[in-house]
Amino acid sequence: MSEEHKAALAKGREQGRAVREYLAALDEERKPGRPVDRKAIEAKLPDIQGRIDAEPDPAKRVELIQKRLDLEERLVELGEAPDMEALERRFIDAAAEYSERKGISYPAWREAGVPASVLKEAGIKRTRRTTST
Repeated sequence: MSEEHKAALAKGREQGRAVREYLAALDEERKPGRPVDRKAIEAKLPDIQGRIDAEPDPAKRVELIQKRLDLEERLVELGEAPDMEALERRFIDAAAEYSERKGISYPAWREAGVPASVLKEAGIKRTRRTTST
C-alpha cells in the first residue's frame, strides 16, 4: 500500500470521526425535556450530605444516601460538555469532501439536524440530488 493511499485512508477516517462526533453532539442537544444542569446537581450534593448527617431516622437516611448516589451517578453520566465550537469547526472542514465521497445531499444533512448555516459554511450547496437511470 502506497503512502498516498495510507494518507487518504487516514484522512477519510478523520473526516468520518469529525462527522460522527458532531452529529452525536447535535443529537444530545436535541433530547426532549428540561436540560440537566451540572452546576445545579453539584450544588445539591452538599445539602443532601448535610441532611444525611442530621437525619435521625435510619430509613430516611438510607433514602437520602440513595438520592446522593443517584446524583453522583448522574454527574458521571453527564461527563464534560462537548466543545460544540470545535466539533462544528471539524465538521465544517470535513463535510464537503465527506458528502461528495459518500453521496450525502443537503436535505439529508438538514434532516439529520445540521443547521443550514453550518452547511453553507462547509460549502454544501442547497441542491437536490438527482439520480440517473
